[in-house]
Amino acid sequence: MVGIEMTKRLPCPPAPGPLEGYAARFDALFETLAQRRGFREYLAGLLLPRDRNKTLTCLAGTEPVVGAQHAAVQRLQFFLSESTWDSHRVNARRLELLLVDPATAPHPGGVLVVDDSGDRKAGTATAHVGKQYLGSVGKIDRGVVTVTTTEVWSP
Repeated sequence: MVGIEMTKRLPCPPAPGPLEGYAARFDALFETLAQRRGFREYLAGLLLPRDRNKTLTCLAGTEPVVGAQHAAVQRLQFFLSESTWDSHRVNARRLELLLVDPATAPHPGGVLVVDDSGDRKAGTATAHVGKQYLGSVGKIDRGVVTVTTTEVWSP
């Protein structure tokens, strides 16, 4: 009988500081080292303080326009738009983690509401308008996505 040899999963360089503990909870959802690395770079880019909006060049820590061809930007672009990971599974894991964490789980005193619905935009005057999924219209369209949170407390 010929056995199938499984290749050993390569370790991923850790995300900065406490972010690694969170990122590692998603590792099983990514098939390749490049996907796990891309996820960590994306999370770090979203959370690092920057002086500009969260564009790809900003997320990768490069300059706008001139940095667009930087390898880090291209890797992130591939991870977000071409890689084969399942965004629905990643989002389901994110929600699962929010529901089990006492700081974000619903409780008798209230709930945390996260809204990432976005707004449709037809013109070109607004920065960062692009084709992306807009929850407010339920499809991919031209617009901007903003994420807002609020706590709703019951009396």
